[in-house]
Amino acid sequence: MKNLPILFLGIFFTVAFSWSGLILSSQIQYGGLTPTTATLDEDGNPTPGETLFPRMASGQAEQGKLIYIREGCMYCHTQQVRPQGFGADYERGWGPRQTVPRDYILQDRVLLGTMRTGPDLADVGGRPLTRSWHHQHLYNPQITSPGSIMPPFAYLYEVKEIEGAPSPNAVTISPDTEYAPEPGFEVVPTKEAEVLVDYLLSLKVDYELPEAKFTE
Repeated sequence: MKNLPILFLGIFFTVAFSWSGLILSSQIQYGGLTPTTATLDEDGNPTPGETLFPRMASGQAEQGKLIYIREGCMYCHTQQVRPQGFGADYERGWGPRQTVPRDYILQDRVLLGTMRTGPDLADVGGRPLTRSWHHQHLYNPQITSPGSIMPPFAYLYEVKEIEGAPSPNAVTISPDTEYAPEPGFEVVPTKEAEVLVDYLLSLKVDYELPEAKFTE
């Protein structure tokens, strides 16, 4: 019992130092960041009349982010483009520049990720991948990426009998592939699949910041 105060102080200072190092120092360094323009005026302020970045995500994209989190996509995909010289992110076409803290200030939950079982997705919306491609890939990755180890998310789609004309948002799957539905049936994305694709298409690093310019 005589050592109880010492034990308490030890625990208190351990927690205090950890909190200061992880939370307080980050808040001091990055807490004041706000959206800004690609260039600054001579006083170091955002240039009047220019677009502020980063942009707010749409409501559809925010709903899709919840599906992305629920399905555990961040366990295999990161959303951070590393600086040149710290990996082959540029060579792989994962982004036109490195991502920086300001890129994430409007996100209520930042999905940096810790493992790259699959490619980085920070700029997946900026790649030449159509909405149809994303739906094919989610329904069964083997359609677009033979040999992929990504699991299919077919349960986000409905296989329905075609009644009259095909659904306008039906997923285009070649009848020659083994993943195509039976004749007379179609694969239709659910609302969850639609907003998930909206979220993926919203992930773009298509703007410059004063501290992060596009690579030459």
